[in-house]
Amino acid sequence: MKKVISSERIPIKLWLDDLEDKALEQAKNLANLPFAFHHVALMPDSHVGYGMPIGGVLATKNVVIPNAVGVDIGCGMLAVRTDLIDVGEYDLKTILGKVRSTVPVGFQHQSTPQPELLMPAINLEGHPIVIREYEAARKQLGTLGGGNHFIELQRGDGNIWVMIHSGSRNIGKQVADHYNKLAVELNQRWHSSVLKEHQLAFLPLETDEAQAYLREMEYCVAFALANRKLMLKRVLDAIRDVFPDVQHDEIINIAHNYAAVEHHFGQNVLVHRKGATSAREGEIGIIPGSQGTNSYIVRGLGNKESFTSCSHGAGRKMGRKAAQQKLDLKQQQRILDDKGILHSLRTKKDLDEAPGAYKSIRDVMKNQGDLVEIAVKLSPLAVIKG
Repeated sequence: MKKVISSERIPIKLWLDDLEDKALEQAKNLANLPFAFHHVALMPDSHVGYGMPIGGVLATKNVVIPNAVGVDIGCGMLAVRTDLIDVGEYDLKTILGKVRSTVPVGFQHQSTPQPELLMPAINLEGHPIVIREYEAARKQLGTLGGGNHFIELQRGDGNIWVMIHSGSRNIGKQVADHYNKLAVELNQRWHSSVLKEHQLAFLPLETDEAQAYLREMEYCVAFALANRKLMLKRVLDAIRDVFPDVQHDEIINIAHNYAAVEHHFGQNVLVHRKGATSAREGEIGIIPGSQGTNSYIVRGLGNKESFTSCSHGAGRKMGRKAAQQKLDLKQQQRILDDKGILHSLRTKKDLDEAPGAYKSIRDVMKNQGDLVEIAVKLSPLAVIKG
């Protein structure tokens, strides 16, 4: 931990020095919520978000805050180690071409609905938004999305790894938007003391609305995992088209946008992780770097002060528009080219995902040495961005 801010109703504990002013203001808003529990924890990749900083961990008593989970419910990481020892540039390009032909990226969806057996099971009771979006979601299953989502082939510990970062696509956004809007309306009706402009509208857990949100949130978490698993299958199929006998170890999966009931500091509370990863003692997790930098398989240390959490990545140091305006395309391409990485930095609009838009993953890992230990260091070989 780097420092503690004790000026608000409950403390704010930070694992970083370089927090922007707006993100600090958001953290103070969290700390002053009447139902916020014990302290607010900010991970070393924290930066400004919508209502709550990305890389934030908030525990609450008896309420859920949809915006403290965010719009990409269940977004997370999946990684798997293959028994492939090496792959040359020609084969890498062949594999990437096959992946691009089977995994839609950005706003693209599948041309046909994916089989229902690949979708998480659903109870028709109590899932109104999921049911409304279910058929559309079948075309989103196995798609990467945009922004900072990626598929990456990496080398680490003597083997080739596959890593995937993606979430619940539009179904998660629809659930998040619906229940946040509902929370805003109800908070206004109740004359809540939580200011609307803080974007932290809440639902008391005893209400039907809160229980419905939690059910639909959990479905979106399951959908996000199913989405990553289908993409992994397509990536492994592409690899086996080139290397037919490739096998792989057990999948590592961990989400970083969700809320869950956990026991901390002697009480059962609802822990909201928004761009933060669970890091219970011995728990295996994934912390990716930015495009072109190292990623890490980690083992949690179970630090109680972080609500047993850690960062979910490197964290942005520059907004998307600012990166597109300020970064030099050729310079950022050279950084990746000099490392021999097959990358997705083609035009100025891609600069929002350039290495220069992100914090140093080395600094992030150094700042959370009390939260996780590194199990495997991974270096990138080729990346597909949304």
